[in-house]
Amino acid sequence: MTDQRTRPGWLVLGCAILAAGLTGPGQTIGVSVFIDHFVDDLSLTRSQVSAAYLVGTLAGAAMLPTVGKLIDRYGVRISQVVIGVLFGVALVNMSLVNGLIWLAIGFGGIRFLGQGSLSLVSTVTVQVRFDRSRGLAVGIFTTATAGLMAMVPVVLSVVIGEWGWRIAWIVAAIAVVGLVVPLAWFGLRDLPQGRTTDRWGRVSAEGYDRAGAIRTASFWMLVAVTGAAGMMSTALNFHQIDLLGEAGLSETAAAALFIPQVVGSSVAGLTIGYVGDRLGTRYLPAVSMGLLLAAQLLAAVAAPGVVVIVYAVVLGAAGGSVRTASTTLQPQWFGIGHLGSIQGALTLFGVGASAIGPVVLTLAEEATGSYPPALVLLGVVPLAALLFALGPNRGPRPADPPPT
Repeated sequence: MTDQRTRPGWLVLGCAILAAGLTGPGQTIGVSVFIDHFVDDLSLTRSQVSAAYLVGTLAGAAMLPTVGKLIDRYGVRISQVVIGVLFGVALVNMSLVNGLIWLAIGFGGIRFLGQGSLSLVSTVTVQVRFDRSRGLAVGIFTTATAGLMAMVPVVLSVVIGEWGWRIAWIVAAIAVVGLVVPLAWFGLRDLPQGRTTDRWGRVSAEGYDRAGAIRTASFWMLVAVTGAAGMMSTALNFHQIDLLGEAGLSETAAAALFIPQVVGSSVAGLTIGYVGDRLGTRYLPAVSMGLLLAAQLLAAVAAPGVVVIVYAVVLGAAGGSVRTASTTLQPQWFGIGHLGSIQGALTLFGVGASAIGPVVLTLAEEATGSYPPALVLLGVVPLAALLFALGPNRGPRPADPPPT
């Protein structure tokens, strides 16, 4: 890549935040408001819709490493333009679904292009633009993005109430194309536009490529940390109503815990980013796994009152800290020349882990008889990742030769 970073940082960060926020219609939080309409209007069961969603999510995730490679090749500006247009087409397609197979294909499109590709290019945008203040920038990015995405289901619900769910998909498509494409074209024009070549035509990008990164222990440590967070956070959120119902909370009270979870994620993201810039990032992954382990243990003893609120805050903090730590460490350890393909590979593992999380917790709950012992048993997941993160490896540096 080139070294151009002349675009004002606040402008690039703002563009990345808005683009990431507009992934909402392809995120679980956005799709959730359409589920009952799919069940009623398409004559499907909730299990069928869930299965279609799982298949679509995994199929979309499988293509992300290729998208990351294309981002490295063509740069974030061109990539975001193309992704924005294709995501708009995928959203329009969702307004036309008329059966289970079409729905699964539609889910694959919006998960691949929205939740996957647009999120990926937005994250890489922040990574390549910032250097010394990267941790703080990433913290602001994750916090503001979460806030914007929290508004998506509210807006979509209003549109559905006024014009119906099919029109809501079209409105989402217009908003995505109308904002994501101009943001990239005008806001990201001075950022690196893909890898450059020397006079002999060889690629001259700094840092590790994906193959080199995958051969390092540091890459697999990030896989372990992000995978553990995706697996257990998704499992806890997916079963939150049932889990906390066993603890004595009403359905309304359990659902309301999303608010302190967002607060915990926001505070942790900003704090982790700020501390990482000033004190170093060596132990940030381990800290995030410590928070996740604490959240699981708190869930096991949850009860109405202070304990359950603390649980929600700590769970949110675990998610916010692991996202910020992983996004900050990647350019430090692997350089910025191949961030897209490396981030794409990490996302593949993370999405796969999140897909199996709810199933694993269900099996553990059935085997042990209730959620508390199941959560204690599954504490081995963040504990193993924590011990891996505390290992002697401190991560490669872009100047180091990749392993052969």
